[in-house]
Amino acid sequence: MRIRFAALFPVSLALLCASAAATFAPGCDSKGVGAETATRDAPRAAAGAESAPATPTPKSGEKPAPAPVTPNAAAPAPEATKPAVPAPEADKPVVPAPEAAKPAAPAPEAAKPAAPVRGTVIKIFSSLPRTGSAKAQTDTIVNGIKMAIDENGGQVAGFTLLYQDLDDATAAAGKWTQDAEIRNAQQAIDDPDVMVYIGTYNSGAAKVSMPMLNNADILMISPANTWPGLTKPGAGDPGEPDIYRPKKKINYCRVVPADDLQGPLGADWAKEMNVGKVYILDDTEVYGKGIATLFKERCQEIDIEVLGHESIAANKQEFRSLMTKIKGTNPDLVYFGGTSQSKGGQVASDMVSVGLTCKLMVPDGCREQAFIEAAGKENLEGRCYVTFGGLPPDQQKGRGKAFVDRYVKKHGGMPDAYAIYGYEAAQVAVEAIRRAGKKDRDAIRAAGVSIKDFDGALGKWSFDANGDTTLKTMSGSVVKGGEFVFVKILGGE
Repeated sequence: MRIRFAALFPVSLALLCASAAATFAPGCDSKGVGAETATRDAPRAAAGAESAPATPTPKSGEKPAPAPVTPNAAAPAPEATKPAVPAPEADKPVVPAPEAAKPAAPAPEAAKPAAPVRGTVIKIFSSLPRTGSAKAQTDTIVNGIKMAIDENGGQVAGFTLLYQDLDDATAAAGKWTQDAEIRNAQQAIDDPDVMVYIGTYNSGAAKVSMPMLNNADILMISPANTWPGLTKPGAGDPGEPDIYRPKKKINYCRVVPADDLQGPLGADWAKEMNVGKVYILDDTEVYGKGIATLFKERCQEIDIEVLGHESIAANKQEFRSLMTKIKGTNPDLVYFGGTSQSKGGQVASDMVSVGLTCKLMVPDGCREQAFIEAAGKENLEGRCYVTFGGLPPDQQKGRGKAFVDRYVKKHGGMPDAYAIYGYEAAQVAVEAIRRAGKKDRDAIRAAGVSIKDFDGALGKWSFDANGDTTLKTMSGSVVKGGEFVFVKILGGE
């Protein structure tokens, strides 16, 4: 057995070497193709693996198939795998796939027209007390502004209209502040897209921002300012209104009648109610002191005795000692020139608490639900009379009534008295931009203040040479059941 095994060993070893040569030859030719394909890509390695069965490994004791042993037969194997080498080239068309996906990229570009181009945007700012007790009133003014812009489709003369609602009040003060109003005006001035500024609510705030906006040629439209000196020469403080027009041209206008009508007409109404003696109070502010003074002057003209005229400090918590003093003069009526924010409600409450049961009259600055809530509706019932520069919502007719109906449908309740003035101010802004036809502050300013025969929600009216509305209608209401109930028209329609 040893001899036989020894005899077979050289043969078996030769056969094994031949088999190994046949097995490894395809992957290791002299060109290095096997090394290249092993590292370049897995598919070619797999292809080499699939070709391996063509050279079966001999079982123990069997002779291998002669074909694989022949070097010439094995040599073509690498050549046979060469067609696989271009596979990476065949894969290359797949690489551009991301390039093929690129046409999808313009989709965001297609959406861009929805965002207005900078040059086609015109901004309208409003500056109103959005913090404190005036918020309920200014909420409806802002609602009116938004309705006007929406009803114009948010655009005019090829421009997209963007509206921004600014607050000129602070939580600490509970009302407008000079710093807040200055900040709002400066923000408008610094934004080149701002063409119109709707505001202010308080006449004192207007005094602050009017000269700033005049220097910037920005059209300013107030839905609520009533101090005459803002626009009327000789009707206010020394230097008014020229001090608000540093560029010697008008940029400010208002859609509400001024107090030179409201104050005197309030006195006339008191005379009609047989008031013979009156005690007058004011809050020291431009609006409040101004209208109280105009009321006083008219009282003196029509022989209503003025028992006294005092200013109150709106930061005080109560005024019972003052009310006790006034009670001793036995007035037929107490007139308060001020607003809900300057303690109109507290004055009414303290009158009743000391037994002062005479009539109380207040101007439109108190014609808001916040005043009734602060005073307590039972303290006002049937004895508090309110003047207003225009008609209340439930007395509007024509276009005015149509606005109120749309407002109720949209917001689910009646608007406060000044909502329609916010709406009208915004419609004036849109009309001014339409008439100017270009994005130019001075052109829009000039177009706005020169509006005549405007057929709006308040009726047909014009701006006069001072920027005042030609509307003269005033109304009077009384508080009953916690609501303002219309009594009569105080001025001509």
